[in-house]
Amino acid sequence: MKYDIIIIGSGPGGYVTAIRASQLGFKTAIVEKESLGGICLNWGCIPTKALLKSAQVYDYLKHVDEYGLKAEAIDKDFDAVIQRSRNVADGMSKGVQFLMKKNKIDIIDGFGKIKTGKKVDVTSEDGKVTEYSADNIIIATGARSRELPNLPQDGKKVIGYRQAMTLPSQPKSMIVVGSGAIGVEFAHFYNTMGTEVTIVEYMPNIVPVEDKDISKQFERSFKKSGIKIMTNSSVESVDTSGDGVKATVKTKKGEEILEADILLSAVGIKTNIENIGLEDVGIITDRDKILVNDYYQTNIPGYYAIGDVTPGPALAHVASAEGITCVEKLAGLHTEPIDYGNIPGCTYATPEIASVGLTEEKAKEAGYELKIGKFPFSASGKAKAAGTPDGFVKVIFDAKYGEWLGCHMIGAGVTDMIAEAVLGRKLETTGHEVLKAIHPHPTMSEAVMEAVADAYDEVIHL
Repeated sequence: MKYDIIIIGSGPGGYVTAIRASQLGFKTAIVEKESLGGICLNWGCIPTKALLKSAQVYDYLKHVDEYGLKAEAIDKDFDAVIQRSRNVADGMSKGVQFLMKKNKIDIIDGFGKIKTGKKVDVTSEDGKVTEYSADNIIIATGARSRELPNLPQDGKKVIGYRQAMTLPSQPKSMIVVGSGAIGVEFAHFYNTMGTEVTIVEYMPNIVPVEDKDISKQFERSFKKSGIKIMTNSSVESVDTSGDGVKATVKTKKGEEILEADILLSAVGIKTNIENIGLEDVGIITDRDKILVNDYYQTNIPGYYAIGDVTPGPALAHVASAEGITCVEKLAGLHTEPIDYGNIPGCTYATPEIASVGLTEEKAKEAGYELKIGKFPFSASGKAKAAGTPDGFVKVIFDAKYGEWLGCHMIGAGVTDMIAEAVLGRKLETTGHEVLKAIHPHPTMSEAVMEAVADAYDEVIHL
């Protein structure tokens, strides 16, 4: 069967691309070997947020007296929490299936492998191979949990994020290796549910991609909640021969043995580019990524790649934006390349983290003269009333022209608030314009205005 566009992979890159392609009049098919929605919807972004919501509600219940309320016999049902997460993911996957049908997109079940001549072989579960062809083929096969040679995952005692979402029982203790978004979100979830958690991070700070002020605040919050944190440390080996896991950890002070029921390896991702025909077609890769131009064309005409398999940030919203940009360019629309300097990043632990643009350190390295403002949520009426006074908003401006260089937030609800900074930077808003935009009271978002006011020595409530 011949299509205008065939997309391999139905994650937030693939399925969004398919819908936009169909809207633009392309006859479109999508190839998926497992579940519609990919890892993000089924085993990542969505089900983890369901787990974290359960943890948040449980934490509220444990501190209900702080809100002038009383409750007795507060308990949890770990199996029910896991099942709720799976039900949320299943419902969202069915939603994607509805969108495919609504937009007249053909779903091809099986493992897709590209061939020369703009063809795709799809192998179904029973081993049958069917050939399809298209004018354009878009690779959106995503990524999976990366395994280190000294941390082989057995799926039982040494696990990746996928197993962490469906453990048959709650472990009493857990070692989390890596403190990126995946690592700290699971660390927060299991700690809140009552598991003893230790984070091992190779870098000097946890959440190392964030502004250092954010990292320090986050570490304080995690330690306050009872999570043990080991920075400048690395797991050298693991022993799973006993009942649990023994991890040999190298620190500045020497080696230390950690024991736990489970070790979660959250050391990054590995792209799914093996055995999909890249070598046969001649598509160039570099360091586990498919090389593309500004509109996601590979070195071979008619073959494109988006999402985690390309060199950009491995984020769901980036994959979606790349796919839309790719097919709009194919349709002949006026399309601008994505500004990768204005991509928001979010971490959904408690407290939440959200950021966009340059950190203070990066801005100084770039040679800017800076105006920096901070506003703590402890001075926010809404945050105090809500019982969530931890955290702050930090803004960074170019002192010469007022350009909004970066925005970094830590606290309740900041993953929703960061969009203001993304839009402001997109529209090339200056600090004075943000300051004079009236923010509603009482809201958490007032902290953005107040942080900008602090940068310009006009702060009112601090």
